[in-house]
Amino acid sequence: MKVKRQDKVATVILYLIAGTIILVLASLLAFILIQGLPHVTWHFLTTPARSFEAGGGIGIQLFNSFYLLVLAMVISVPLSLGAGIYLSEYAKKNWLTSLIRTAIEILSSLPSVVVGLFGFLIFVIQFKFGFSILSGALVLTVFNLPLLTRNVEESLASISSMQREAGLALGLSRWETVTRIIVPEALPGITTGMILGAGRVFGEAAALIYTAGQSAPALDFTNWNPFYIASPLNPLRPAETLAVHIWKINSEGIMPDAVAVSAGASAVLIIAVLVFNLSARWFGQHLYQKMTGSGKKGA
Repeated sequence: MKVKRQDKVATVILYLIAGTIILVLASLLAFILIQGLPHVTWHFLTTPARSFEAGGGIGIQLFNSFYLLVLAMVISVPLSLGAGIYLSEYAKKNWLTSLIRTAIEILSSLPSVVVGLFGFLIFVIQFKFGFSILSGALVLTVFNLPLLTRNVEESLASISSMQREAGLALGLSRWETVTRIIVPEALPGITTGMILGAGRVFGEAAALIYTAGQSAPALDFTNWNPFYIASPLNPLRPAETLAVHIWKINSEGIMPDAVAVSAGASAVLIIAVLVFNLSARWFGQHLYQKMTGSGKKGA
C-alpha cells in the first residue's frame, strides 16, 4: 500500500507540474492575443510604420520578416541536408566526427545575441555587407544550421538499418540507397524539423539587431528589380523585421501609439509562430501517412 500511495502522490505531482506549465503558457498566449488582436486590421498589416505620429502599421516589417526567412532557409536547408547526410551515413566514428558533433551541440546552445555579434563582426564589417538583408540571412543561417543539421541526422539515424541493407542487396549504390530509400523514409521528420526551424528564426530579434539593422526604408512595391535600391527584393538594403520592430518601439518611445502597435505586432508574431508549429505537426503526419499508407483503410 505504501508503494501504491507513493506512486499516486508522484503522479499527482507530475500532473500538477504539467498543468501549471500549460496554464502559464495558455495565460501568456491569451493575454497577448486579447491585447493585440483588436488592433490587427488589414490597414495595420499593410501600412508602413510611422515614427512620430499615430496610425502606422507593420507592412514593411512583416514583408521583411518573410523575405529574410525565405533567404535564410534557402541557404541553410541544403547545407543542413548535406551535413546531416554525411554525419549519419558516411562519417566514420573517430575523434574528428566526435569533434564535429560537439561543435554542433555547442553552436546550437549559443545565445542569439552572441551569434548576432559574430555576424556583425564578420558579415557587416569584415565582408562589408553592411546592415542588410543578406547579413541577416547569413547570421540566421549560422543560428539555425546546427539545429537543422542535428534534426536531419537524427531523422536519418531513426531509419532501420535493414532499409540500408535491403537497398544494397538490390544492387543500389550507397548514394542511391540514401537518396532513394533512406531520405524519403526520413522525410516527414526532416520536414517537420525544417518548419519548426523556420518558426524559430521568424521570431528572432537579437541576432538581427546587429546585422539586418533597425530601420525600414520606404520600399517601391512596383519595382521588383533586386538591384534597385528601393526594391523589396534588394538583398543589400537594411531591413527591420517584426520582432526587431517590437523591441525598437518599446525602447525608443517615439511612437504615440506604441502600446497599440506593439500589442498588435506581438499578436501577429505569436499567430505566425503558432501557424509554423501547428503546420509542422500536420504536414509531418500527413506526409508520413501518405508515404506509408497508414492513413488508408484496408479494402
